Amino acid sequence: MAEIQLGVIEARYADMIWAHEPVTSSELVKLTAAEFNWKRTTAHNVLRRLIDKGLFRNENGVVTSVISRDEFYSMQSRQYVENTFSGSLPAFIAAFTQGGRITAEDAEAIRRMIDRAKE
Repeated sequence: MAEIQLGVIEARYADMIWAHEPVTSSELVKLTAAEFNWKRTTAHNVLRRLIDKGLFRNENGVVTSVISRDEFYSMQSRQYVENTFSGSLPAFIAAFTQGGRITAEDAEAIRRMIDRAKE
């Protein structure tokens, strides 16, 4: 799937949609007015951009996700490792842990994830 770039406000709006879905577009107008102080047209314009990027759909005024929040942030994480560390997960982990320690619980959780991924 193509890389999806979101600005800060788009990401906050996407998180709002994921938190409330399925949600009507009129409810999103109310939520964005309260959270961002947006007018109806701004809420609809930004929603249209998110739909055009392939994150959401609006069917009969009900907005739902095409890509879940977890799927989206997983894609973003993989893309970050690819772009920043040439796709090397060990290089990412080395950078992440440089100068710090991880707990025994975190290390065990990572081992379980690796074991599941190898299967």
